[in-house]
Amino acid sequence: MQVRKLAFTALFIAIGVFSAHLVYIPIGIAKCFPVQHAINVLLAVLMGTRYSVSAAFSISLLRNILGTGSLLAFPGSMLGAALAGILYKKTNHILGAIVGEIIGTGIIGSLVAYPVAKYILGSQVGAFFFVLPFLVSTTGGSLIAYFLYHTPMKSFFHEKIG
Repeated sequence: MQVRKLAFTALFIAIGVFSAHLVYIPIGIAKCFPVQHAINVLLAVLMGTRYSVSAAFSISLLRNILGTGSLLAFPGSMLGAALAGILYKKTNHILGAIVGEIIGTGIIGSLVAYPVAKYILGSQVGAFFFVLPFLVSTTGGSLIAYFLYHTPMKSFFHEKIG
């Protein structure tokens, strides 16, 4: 069973890395990536917090290595994935994961991105500069995840990875 979960997570990582150059919203030095947020929510619901955060880290790392991401991908995606997994575990409902993703990425992740942008990237943006773009990206990605989860694929996912 562990091998299936790892393979499934690797598939989501591949989708996240491959689609990074196709679907993103450039906002200054940030590249908002709604597919990342959909992946965070789906993995939090289907696999749990560890898999969701591991995939978020892996996608962010590979996107940075390949030049399709920025360092701002780390705090946003990882905090959103963590909170999505935690709230899903508490509520046992996808809406809990969505709220966790939106708060984790859109609020907390965007505020943590400020020192990264200022001190590491040398950007002169304000502390709340990333809140709106991160909220738009994570809300869009979370809605995508919600609709994907409520398709016939839901039973397939639960049957195959249990």
